[in-house]
Amino acid sequence: MWKKYRRTVQLLQALLITGLPFIRINGQSALRFDIGELKLYFFGTVIWIREFYLLLAAILFMLLFITFVTAVFGRIWCGWLCPQTVLLDLSESLAARFGIKNSKTVRNILLLPITALVSLTMIWYFVPPPETMKGLFVSLPVTAFFLVLWFLLYLELAFLGRKFCMSICPYAMMQNALFDKDTLVIEYDKSRDDTCMKCDSCVKVCPVGIDIKAGLSTRCIACAECIDACSAKSEPRGLAPFPNYKGRILRAKTYWMGGITAAAGMLLLLIITLRPPLDFLITRDQEQLPEGLNRYSWTVYNNSGKTLDLELSAAPDVTVIGEHTLTLKPYQVARGKVLLKASGSVQKVRFTLIGSGISIHKDAGFL
Repeated sequence: MWKKYRRTVQLLQALLITGLPFIRINGQSALRFDIGELKLYFFGTVIWIREFYLLLAAILFMLLFITFVTAVFGRIWCGWLCPQTVLLDLSESLAARFGIKNSKTVRNILLLPITALVSLTMIWYFVPPPETMKGLFVSLPVTAFFLVLWFLLYLELAFLGRKFCMSICPYAMMQNALFDKDTLVIEYDKSRDDTCMKCDSCVKVCPVGIDIKAGLSTRCIACAECIDACSAKSEPRGLAPFPNYKGRILRAKTYWMGGITAAAGMLLLLIITLRPPLDFLITRDQEQLPEGLNRYSWTVYNNSGKTLDLELSAAPDVTVIGEHTLTLKPYQVARGKVLLKASGSVQKVRFTLIGSGISIHKDAGFL
């Protein structure tokens, strides 16, 4: 019963992660970090590296979300959504079709194309899929990253596998500090121990090799394989499965932790959506020029998915020398310099960037 639901969730997650790089919004990937220009494409907007505070806010939200989910639902991530579990479950399910005798060898063979696809998917979050496939085995950086990722992922899944969950995974080690008596866990009903058939089906199917009858274990990943195995034997006899999910989801902790997490998420989205479509920075260059002349460096960031036609002007009593119009493509940055010549005594100038329904003013000193 639970296995069917878990497989559905895992399949949807796999489709989402693999398919997301192919989704394009305003001509760019829905979610991708551009290493060359140090910017993150995020569902129709762009976050520049200079806006690192937004990434810190996103990390803070994720930490709150992980804490909330773990405190309420236990290791539901480990057994239902963790990519490590999903990939091992997929390869083991396919290998089982070839028989138990050679299942491990077949699983390791199947992991070769699976980890290759996962490696490509990881690269797609940095290089668009068409460019990745075009540069594969042609571009040295793309090929090197692909081969290294493929090699490491295959070694980890084929030879470390579930041991990673039990010994190395930092999230698994963090569980004890977040669990309480009401956290959702899988527990054996010791009050019915006398009626248990002691068939050990639950032990045989456990992916991490624990005996649920011996009590709670930090190695349990809450995958519910033991519940399904027990149900297959107990239900024909009119008995409920002996191991089952136990815990209280709706409680005070759920509401206050969920409320804080939801508020943090909404605040993060609000900060991102209320960002201006264009950022304009300008500074005076520290260089010796004839009296009445000042040079300025400017930078314009286009945070929108529209092409912007802009014009730079300055006042009062100054003349802009040089190119002062520009066309800025979606999610691009433009940098340049402009020379101002004063026609009188000027101590401060006001720059105006106008066009495409946008008007921004910046003040700067004049020597």
